[in-house]
Amino acid sequence: MNSKPQVVLDSYNLAVAEKKLCIEALVVAGSIVSAAQLLGITRHALKRRIVKHQIEWPRPKFGPNSLAAIRAARNLPDADSSDPTDG
Repeated sequence: MNSKPQVVLDSYNLAVAEKKLCIEALVVAGSIVSAAQLLGITRHALKRRIVKHQIEWPRPKFGPNSLAAIRAARNLPDADSSDPTDG
């Protein structure tokens, strides 16, 4: 099943929406380049938004705020995993 991710906004505040979209794209994609592609912007533009909104990236490798923990909680596949039969 290929469902499109949905982001629920709590308000019409554009800055909050932009930050939430950036965070969601980073979590889903796992890298700045891939997240920028999902958002339809350049990686440089995404980096500017990461600084502007003070988004912690890269995520810590361990702990409850780690990318692996967030992806597991959302049932997303590991971005670093690759099938050894691919190739």
